[in-house]
Amino acid sequence: MLKIIGKLIIALNGNVKRSQIAAGFAWGILLGLIPAGNFFWIVLFICSFFFKHHHWSKIFSMAIIKLISPLIVLWVDFLGWEVLHIEALQPLFTTLYNMPFIPFTKFNNTLVMGGLIGGIVLWLPSFIIFMVLISLYRNNLAPKIRNSKLVKAIAKSPLLKVVDMFMPK
Repeated sequence: MLKIIGKLIIALNGNVKRSQIAAGFAWGILLGLIPAGNFFWIVLFICSFFFKHHHWSKIFSMAIIKLISPLIVLWVDFLGWEVLHIEALQPLFTTLYNMPFIPFTKFNNTLVMGGLIGGIVLWLPSFIIFMVLISLYRNNLAPKIRNSKLVKAIAKSPLLKVVDMFMPK
């Protein structure tokens, strides 16, 4: 987890576009809401690599969502139940269930459907929120941290220079 946080900090302070980092967070929220390990999650995870985003921010946000999932599982389950019981969609769900390979996605599971719908609904708002937060961080907080006495003292530390010599470039 420390490696993921380190890569994320490097991206936030580096040349990675804020849109790529924000897209990574949004992908992580989508994938974090869907129960991992089923075929549908695996397909979405693989599909995410075809889009340009910061993969470490995706993994970080996915881990955070998985950690707080016991707190939100009831809402995700309720959302999935509501969607799966929409009368107008019953013929579509029946057709999908009778197709080859589609039942392996477990779309008819309330947690899978609730996570998918919740992730899709939250994707754009989370993208916009993270775009704003990254801008605020880069413009306001990062310069203050960079110029703080603690960071300057750590940068001058001889121990850091020794560690830096042995780090792969």
